[in-house]
Amino acid sequence: MSEFDLDLRTAESHIEKGEIRGDVVLGVLDGSTEPDEWVRNITEGNVLVLSVHGDLNKLAAGFAREVKDMGGQLMHFRKFLVVTPPGVDIDTDRLR
Repeated sequence: MSEFDLDLRTAESHIEKGEIRGDVVLGVLDGSTEPDEWVRNITEGNVLVLSVHGDLNKLAAGFAREVKDMGGQLMHFRKFLVVTPPGVDIDTDRLR
């Protein structure tokens, strides 16, 4: 077997700036957070993973359409709502 040299310390220098953007934000969707805050997170390139506490349709009504209109995606998975910014797809292939 040939040797494989991988230097993770310098990996960051090989990633182009702007290629990776945003964070994964964990939160609770219970009506206590203003919809504008969720939209702001999406426009900043963050992915939201929100634990749904209540009626999903009512709780997401304040930001779901705006996220979809900007090209983001929303998916209810188990007891969570996953919300991604434009350019970040939710891959459901392994759910089958």
